Amino acid sequence: MRARRGVLIVLALLALLILVAAWPEFYTEWLWFESVGYLSVFRTRLTAQFGLFLIAGLVTFALIGLNLVLARRLTSSPFAVYLRSGRSRQVIELADRATTFAIWLAAGVLGLVFGLVAAARWNLFLRFANAVPFGVSDPVFGQDVGFYVFALPVGRTLINGLLWALGLALIGAALVYGGGQLRAELRVYSPRALMHLSVLGALWLLVKSADYLVQRYELLYTARAAAAGPGFTDITVRLPALTILAVVVGAAAVLLLAAGWSRRAGFAWTGLGLWLATLVLANLVPPLVQQFQARPNELVLERPYIERAIAGTRAAYNLDAIQEFQYSGQGTLSATALEEHQATLSNVRVWDYRPLLATYAQLQEIRPYYDFYDVDVAAYTLGGELRGLMLSAREMNVEQLNEEARTWVNQHLVYTHGYGYVANPVNQIGAEGLPVFLVKDIPPQSSVPELAVTRPEIYYGEETTNYVIVNTQTEEFDYPMGEENVYTRFQGISGVPLSSFWRRLAFFIRFGSSPILLSPSITSESRILFHRQITDRVQTVAPFLRYDPDPYLAVADGKLYWIYDGYTFTARYPYSESYDENTNYIRNAVKITLDAYDGTMRFYIADPTDPLIRTWARVFPDLFRPLEEMPRSLAERIRYPEGLFRIQAYMFGTFHMRDPQVFYNKEDLWTLAYELHGSQRQQIEPYYVVMRLPDRNTPEFLLIVPYTPMNRDNMIAWLYAHSGGPNYGQLGVYKFSKQELAYGPMQIESRINQDPTISAQLTLWDQRGSQVIGGNLLVIPIDNALIYVKPIFLQAETSRLPELQRVIVAYRDHIVMETSLRAGLERIFGIATGPPPTPEPGPTPTASDVAALARSAQAHYDRAQACLRAGDWACYGEEQAALQRDLEALVAATEQ
Repeated sequence: MRARRGVLIVLALLALLILVAAWPEFYTEWLWFESVGYLSVFRTRLTAQFGLFLIAGLVTFALIGLNLVLARRLTSSPFAVYLRSGRSRQVIELADRATTFAIWLAAGVLGLVFGLVAAARWNLFLRFANAVPFGVSDPVFGQDVGFYVFALPVGRTLINGLLWALGLALIGAALVYGGGQLRAELRVYSPRALMHLSVLGALWLLVKSADYLVQRYELLYTARAAAAGPGFTDITVRLPALTILAVVVGAAAVLLLAAGWSRRAGFAWTGLGLWLATLVLANLVPPLVQQFQARPNELVLERPYIERAIAGTRAAYNLDAIQEFQYSGQGTLSATALEEHQATLSNVRVWDYRPLLATYAQLQEIRPYYDFYDVDVAAYTLGGELRGLMLSAREMNVEQLNEEARTWVNQHLVYTHGYGYVANPVNQIGAEGLPVFLVKDIPPQSSVPELAVTRPEIYYGEETTNYVIVNTQTEEFDYPMGEENVYTRFQGISGVPLSSFWRRLAFFIRFGSSPILLSPSITSESRILFHRQITDRVQTVAPFLRYDPDPYLAVADGKLYWIYDGYTFTARYPYSESYDENTNYIRNAVKITLDAYDGTMRFYIADPTDPLIRTWARVFPDLFRPLEEMPRSLAERIRYPEGLFRIQAYMFGTFHMRDPQVFYNKEDLWTLAYELHGSQRQQIEPYYVVMRLPDRNTPEFLLIVPYTPMNRDNMIAWLYAHSGGPNYGQLGVYKFSKQELAYGPMQIESRINQDPTISAQLTLWDQRGSQVIGGNLLVIPIDNALIYVKPIFLQAETSRLPELQRVIVAYRDHIVMETSLRAGLERIFGIATGPPPTPEPGPTPTASDVAALARSAQAHYDRAQACLRAGDWACYGEEQAALQRDLEALVAATEQ
């Protein structure tokens, strides 16, 4: 009795220490969830974790503790530990009270471990309790796919836990009956001890039998055959073998009970022998069948299983939704055809996000503590026209403050937020190869009303990782204004109020920062903002989702928002090829919007047909909303996620082959096309474009990527996804003829390097203090033809300001390098081509003539730029031609 009381006291003290250590984290998280409006999500998760911890901990504690105490009471000799040192041996006998105390303490510690492991699997049990069926049955057992996704993981967890718990109880009881000797003579166990051990052993074997039954179902997402899922050998040999193993192990459990009851060890050895013999055969026969029966006739025997793998994988990655079209790529383009596709050509992205980010940093960071973290590509309707834009948020990075200014007050009370953003069209080039900003400077100045913002402060962003405290007696820095600074106070309602001593104490302990507790600037009206980094913020609320690696900035209703794509996924979809160890099924089921100013999050269900998100919506009914409830201004900003598109494009490269024989022979394997970045060969990243599809009349915002055949560089297809508008989410692929050559990006890269004029110019630039940076090579499909575009940036070694100096344009056998895309197209398609005419000798020009020509050239250049911004290609071409005439006349005049 005293031993149990002592154990309870020790365990209570241990629990108290854990609670004291966890209290600040738990309490501050509770307050945070309450502040963001998702306290019910936290409570549901916490209830599940605590319930699982309690159940698993108590069951383990009772199972191990009661069996060890029973073993101690069923043995008459004192518990002894034998210690051997050389030839001498020392025997230490432990008192019953000490033995019992040690037993219960060990059981308590193991219960704590098992409880923590179970609590970490809260998501499995909540999904199982709220499961929504997939409505699709597997072709082997006829079970709904939901059985494999929801029920089987719980079964596997329970079986593994019971195997460990019963195994530890069996080993512990055997040690107790053996008196603790590990290297002493064999002891003769009493009949009651043998019966006890045989019961524990039989229970372990029965659970192992259930384990073999579960392994039968787990065969459906193995990867040993010619394709995903079980093949001929798995179904005809391994599946029956696992069934036989389950029966044999069940029989071994009965024989072990008989051995304990009759005290005849032969029963136990018979059961063990049967199990081992069956296990050896189960591991030897399948490889032999595979080698000598399946492999010699593999295509015939595996054909039905390959068909299952193709169907399962296409369903799991939504590849069945991809519409297929033929595209010759050999069409003939004319100047008239180009004019008809102005919407596409005026939105070709010549700005690569990598050098553009460096350009933003040099031109628009304004102060060293501001930072542009990433550049996003978007499409906005400006003046009634769909335009491709590059956008980037100007965030605060307190790590870049001067060392003297990097005080606690500055980092957490003063420099609390970033300010504004920048935007430029994807296709326009300004003076000296710099972007033409539509939004720039601080405060943000917008040249178009659709991009104007009235709330430019950014308290939540991609790199705002530090906590800040707002509404203090210290003014917050808002933005610089000449030699002075403008200050502000946070007007939002987000953050946790520091309204009591206990709250300040909890945050002081959590962040290890004494000023939170002691600073006189902090009042009861102050609020602490943390979890400000947007990835951390959404993952804290919904850790069961996978998130796209590229959240993007959106401008709506005069405010800045972040839009994030969340994925539901599993690795347990039957007969589906794995993309990675955690994924053989994925859906873009959630769109998340996050207010950059006050951090407000909204989770919208983007794919209501997905059973996984419908299950999570049952688990957390207060978390998810229908996509129809998203404000229209934000709904217009969503785009198809690049992360999901990459996965689908990768899988489609193999699983566009639906004929089992073609698939088996890998006759038509595709891979994402390659390009050169610097001197490194790398796969092309999918890219967003505004263009008109061959069978459509209006331009749309698309995400596309080209394919090449495996180990070849010619282009075989290009995949697209609608990224906005009424057709959002539709997928399609245009396939090229296998009898005609369509140049792939690497072939164009080779032609660029082999062109003597272009190669010589690039080599000349790439020396003497400058560096040539090649941008993304874009493939633009137009009217059954292909145009290739590659921007060239030039950066001085003494500067981090890349300038867009040239654009390389390729079409069929033509390849040119000009100052703009339009100039390249004009040269290729016969508009203003050829050398300038030799001027006839004339009278010597006067200074006034030269000045007039210069003013005329400047006027034509200004008008050409205005036409370019308006997207009026006809006007632009006329002004460029007039500019060329003036320049030719000016050159002729100055040479006389």
